[in-house]
Amino acid sequence: MKPQIAIFSDDPGWHGARLRRAFAARDCASRIVSLRACAVDLDAPGGMRIPGFGSRLPDAAFVRGVPGGTLEQVVFRLDLLHALQALGVPVYNRARAIEVSVDKAMTSLLLRRSGVPTPATWAFENEPAARSLVLRETARGNELVLKPLFGSQGRGLRRVTRPSDLPPLSECNGVAYLQRFVGPAAGGGEDYRVLVVGGSARAAMIRRGSGWIHNVAQGAVCLPAPGDAERDAMAEAAVRALDMDYAGVDLMRGPDGRLLVLEVNSIPAWKGLQSQTRGDIAQWLVDDLLDRHLDFGRRRA
Repeated sequence: MKPQIAIFSDDPGWHGARLRRAFAARDCASRIVSLRACAVDLDAPGGMRIPGFGSRLPDAAFVRGVPGGTLEQVVFRLDLLHALQALGVPVYNRARAIEVSVDKAMTSLLLRRSGVPTPATWAFENEPAARSLVLRETARGNELVLKPLFGSQGRGLRRVTRPSDLPPLSECNGVAYLQRFVGPAAGGGEDYRVLVVGGSARAAMIRRGSGWIHNVAQGAVCLPAPGDAERDAMAEAAVRALDMDYAGVDLMRGPDGRLLVLEVNSIPAWKGLQSQTRGDIAQWLVDDLLDRHLDFGRRRA
C-alpha cells in the first residue's frame, strides 16, 4: 500500500499542486486537509479524526498552513499537530518549530542565545517602557521597525523614526515588538531569502523592493543571488537554533556590511524563490521528509 500523506492547508493552490506532484513522484498518495476539519475523537485511531484517512492515521503530515482564529482555535490546531507527532506520525515542520518561529520575540531570543547575529530587538507589554525605549533609541539617531508579534508577508510593519510614530499598544494587540532598523535610510533596498532544507542551504534569492519592505507579497522583485558561503552558513545556523526541518531565512546586511538574520519562517512560500532556482523545491522538501523521517528509500515513479 502506498504511503498516505496529509498536506495541511486551507489554500492549497500552486504550492499544494507542486507538493502533490512531488509526493506522487515518490509513489506516495497525498491528500490536502484543513486543520479546521480535524477533530479529537477518542473512539478513532489514536484518538483523532483526519478527514480522508478513514480508520487510520496518515503516515506523515506536511504543514503548509495553520489557520488563524481565536486563541482557543489556534492552540487546538497546534495541539493536533503535537498529538500526531506524539502518536509517531512525522510532522514537517513540527508544531514546536511553528510555535517558536511564528512568535517573533521567541525567534529573536533563540537566535541571540545561539550566537546568530540578529538586530537589536525589544518586546514590551508595558506601554511606558516601550515609549521610553523609542525615545532613547531615536535620540541616539536609531530608527526602529514595529512589527506584529504574530505576522508574515510584510503586513503591519511600521517605521518608527520619532516617539510619536509609536501607536497605542492597543493597536498592536497589546505587545510592541520593536527591532532596530537595518537598511538604507531612504529609497529602496534589498535582502536575502535563503531556503534551508534538512540542515543545508539549498537555494537563495535577492528580494529588492521599491521601498524599505522587501517581501514578495508586498511587491518586491525576485533576483538571482550569487553564492555566499557566509550567508548560507548563517541561515543554516538560524534554522538549527530553532530546531526546524526546513525554513525560509531572511537576512540583510547592516550599514557596517555585517549580515544579520531578520526572521525565520517555518511555513515559507517558495513561488518567488522557485522562479530563481533550477531545482524543484517541492521535490527537495518531499524527499527530505520521506528520506529522513520515513526512511522509504529513494523510490521514484
